[in-house]
Amino acid sequence: MSTVDLIRHVKLSTARLPLAVPISDAKVFTGRQKPMTEVVFLFAEITTEQGHTGLGFSYSKRAGGPAQYAHAKEVAEGIIGEDPNDIGKIYTKLLWAGASVGRSGVATQALAAIDIALYDLKAKRAGLPLAKLLGSYRDSVQTYNTSGGFLNATLDEVKARATQSVEEGIGGIKIKVGLPDSKEDLRRVAGIREHIGWDVPLMVDANQQWDRATALRMGRQLEEFNLIWIEEPLDAYDFEGHAHLAQVLDTPIATGEMLASVAEHKGLIAANGCDIIQPDAPRVGGITQFLRLAALADERGLGLAPHFAMEIHLHLAAAYPREPWVEHFDWLDPLFNERLETKNGRMMVPDRPGLGVTLSDQARAWTTETVEFGA
Repeated sequence: MSTVDLIRHVKLSTARLPLAVPISDAKVFTGRQKPMTEVVFLFAEITTEQGHTGLGFSYSKRAGGPAQYAHAKEVAEGIIGEDPNDIGKIYTKLLWAGASVGRSGVATQALAAIDIALYDLKAKRAGLPLAKLLGSYRDSVQTYNTSGGFLNATLDEVKARATQSVEEGIGGIKIKVGLPDSKEDLRRVAGIREHIGWDVPLMVDANQQWDRATALRMGRQLEEFNLIWIEEPLDAYDFEGHAHLAQVLDTPIATGEMLASVAEHKGLIAANGCDIIQPDAPRVGGITQFLRLAALADERGLGLAPHFAMEIHLHLAAAYPREPWVEHFDWLDPLFNERLETKNGRMMVPDRPGLGVTLSDQARAWTTETVEFGA
């Protein structure tokens, strides 16, 4: 078979995933956002002349999903006829096609779905899981549960979900903090630590809701709970403030999920603004961009804990030189036919080629718009 194989068809679709219950973190309790009721996805499905296929996705948890889809529609036709192996070349071509709206945020999040689909296609063509194609360091990654620790849940509900998560082989538990009443935050942290014991890894996430003084005070009070990290204690762009906390607190500082480009992550890294960096491949523009910033993070000796989208980030974390974490969310389960396995506190890299997931009938049913290019 000839090695020359060109892209002949691209299908873009957007789907709305409804959440079982409205979700609230500290941004809701401080009045900055409303409870989250759905996640909007942008899917890219790419097919080559020889019949190889790739699937990628991006997403928005609140506003922005329709904008991602609209931008992708404007530029996606440009990849028809390209060699799907030339992922960097294709990314640059699409970036310049939309250069007038910048190189971050919606402009590159729209490209992320296409970029990820090309990596999925390349790994499938090689007959390898994506982690193996990239060069994995491990066949499983430490994992922690977030979806059971939101602030809309009572402490008893969080405890019950934590027990379930540990029984399911998920290694760590992360709970949300950042309430207007800091005493309630401490009560919830103390309650969950007592419930799960001191051997289970525990993390907290303030979702950017503290000012510098509160973050320092809370950070000192939280030291006694032996946390793996304190996440987003400050505004995501307060690199200097995060750097100060990382310097003076014993508990590691984690942040980065809200940054929307490699350039923004470079600012965080240059400021020594975290101990553990939390990039999100769909948010920064895809796997091409994620790999760039992962190299920068490793050079600075940072831990890695990618945000959300475990179906993608499991593979990327497995290919990071330093022992990482991957975030377990069960929200996306209805979208895919396959499930990721957790065992003894770790998430197992699947042996299926590519990302190892295919879209379910339910994902198709939730699709609201579709557009296709090529034959």
